Amino acid sequence: MLLRGFIVLVLGGLAGAASLAWLAFSPTPAVKDGPLVVEIPAHEGVLGIAGRLAEADVVPSRMAFLAMAAGRGRIRHLKAGEYEIPRGATTLDVVDLLASGRVRQHVVLHPEGATIAELARLLENARLARAEDIVRAASDEKLLRTLDINGPSLEGYLFPDTYQFVRGLSAEEMLGRMVQRLRSKITPDVMARAKARGLDVHRLLTLASIIEREAVDPEEQRLISAVFWNRLRLDMPLQADPTVQYAVAKERRALTRADLATDHPYNTYMRRGLPPGPIASPGLGAIQAAVDPAPVNYLYFVARDDRTHTFSTNVNEHNRAVTRYRLMRRAS
Repeated sequence: MLLRGFIVLVLGGLAGAASLAWLAFSPTPAVKDGPLVVEIPAHEGVLGIAGRLAEADVVPSRMAFLAMAAGRGRIRHLKAGEYEIPRGATTLDVVDLLASGRVRQHVVLHPEGATIAELARLLENARLARAEDIVRAASDEKLLRTLDINGPSLEGYLFPDTYQFVRGLSAEEMLGRMVQRLRSKITPDVMARAKARGLDVHRLLTLASIIEREAVDPEEQRLISAVFWNRLRLDMPLQADPTVQYAVAKERRALTRADLATDHPYNTYMRRGLPPGPIASPGLGAIQAAVDPAPVNYLYFVARDDRTHTFSTNVNEHNRAVTRYRLMRRAS
């Protein structure tokens, strides 16, 4: 009887082990159909992780996951984060993935000419941060001091590029990475040219941001830069519509006469010189154009079509160009 009982226990143990092994090496029906995304919170214990994975149908059994994690010595090495479980992944694959820390990367494109407000909405839509947290962090005095930014906010200091962020990064961490990208792109040669023109980094980015927002066609950036430099030299107001859009929070919408008459530090129709800071993120082309304007005497420009402008050296030529543009708009 004792021998028979022992044999039953052994066979039962083997059957249980075989069952766990089968579960560990068999993907769930959901994972067979395609990849799944699961998020493991920080400070979650191994039992909690096993439960989350089972509830999400990532693994077929809590016990199988725990057994595989223990058997491979991974229990203390499972990392928090958002993971994409590949199609066909087994419990063993999931254990190894969580131990590796290869969390899901989110691709974020911050384009040339975009503002912090636009970036904030983009990051919120990607569920990477709340828009209000991005806007708050961008003007946080402590963060500005840490990043050595001499301005009221990070506007203009976030280099336009494609970034890969993981869920769980703070607003400060994401913004800091974008500022560091900018610093890696502004070469000593660019800064030497800027200093020769009396520009520090802040004023360089301010001018470049206006050029970026005015120039639809990159080929016109140096011409538009020349117009602004010529106006600055003659102490003429820049009269750049994008600065007014920034002042009245209209972003890319059409301005009214009342908008143009708004008394605001960023209204370059009402104030001479450069505004207090950048109005958007300038790309490298606009930054280079700011320190290398075209050798022309233009003082005015007006849209010719949706991409290009007509440039003029005097107000009479400019008024004729404006009239032609208005007639063209009415005809269309």
